[in-house]
Amino acid sequence: MISNTDETTTPNAFFPKVSVVIPIYNGESDLPELISCLQSLTYPAQQVEYLLVDNNSSDNTLSILQGTAKNSSITIIPKSENNIQSSYAARNTGIRAATSEIIAFTDADCRPQSGWLESLIAPFVKPEVVIVAGEIAALDGTTILEKFADRQETLSQKHTLAHKFCPYGQTANLAIRREAFAKVGLFRPYLTTGGDADICWRILRENIGCIEFAPNALVKHRHRTTLEELESQWRRYGRSNRYLHELHGVDLMPDIKINEYGYRIARWLLKELPTDSLRTFIGKATLVDLLNTPIGLFTARARGLGQKSAKLPENAKTIEWL
Repeated sequence: MISNTDETTTPNAFFPKVSVVIPIYNGESDLPELISCLQSLTYPAQQVEYLLVDNNSSDNTLSILQGTAKNSSITIIPKSENNIQSSYAARNTGIRAATSEIIAFTDADCRPQSGWLESLIAPFVKPEVVIVAGEIAALDGTTILEKFADRQETLSQKHTLAHKFCPYGQTANLAIRREAFAKVGLFRPYLTTGGDADICWRILRENIGCIEFAPNALVKHRHRTTLEELESQWRRYGRSNRYLHELHGVDLMPDIKINEYGYRIARWLLKELPTDSLRTFIGKATLVDLLNTPIGLFTARARGLGQKSAKLPENAKTIEWL
């Protein structure tokens, strides 16, 4: 069961202690803006600890974290996870060090908005809520690929919360009660993608409690700007599909057949392109409209290749515990 939070009914006095866990790999360029966002949050600073976990970075991430922690207006606790190169292993390190009953997650390249944590934590006033997913929106982009992804709402939690197998939230904007980890275990540390779905499904299918969507708990993230980055993103989505199929029996995404590619390209060239070109000329369409079909086919092909080539490593089945 999923519901949207009506924050106007949540008591303003509900500010439990929260641990925010953020895995970081070679994040020195992201850290100044990330720290600025964390310092601007409206949640009472004395009620939050920020566990920033360096995942064996080759840049100055750890030293920057250590220096920032000494001179910050918020409680920053630098941690390291150098044994396993995986954001999920880094999150597990943060969870183990956390002292709060509610643990929130975001990523180093995300930009939590000022009311993010306050809105994300509000649903936990209801004891049956064990997972809360906030919304993920795009930072302002200028390239065609960014605008395409923004129109598709590629990052939105609306897609994952509507998953036909079981809803889940992405770790870029998620909070989970510590008791849920105690009952089902932590993230699979050797998993490289799909771990957010895996942990949510393990919790929800144990009937520990429900997941709730907090649309006003907003985190912003930048879309991919090059075809290489876009292909890598969608290949990862395909690998995630394969891994979750092997772990949970989820249906694989159907491949687009060669003849369907041909049909859709022909339809685009003969019908959509001429129509959208005219609409663009008179100001009623954009380049994104013109290129929507070929970009969509490009991402579908990348996802299909990722799904077809992936094989779940045996150690990725491992679950760590508190």
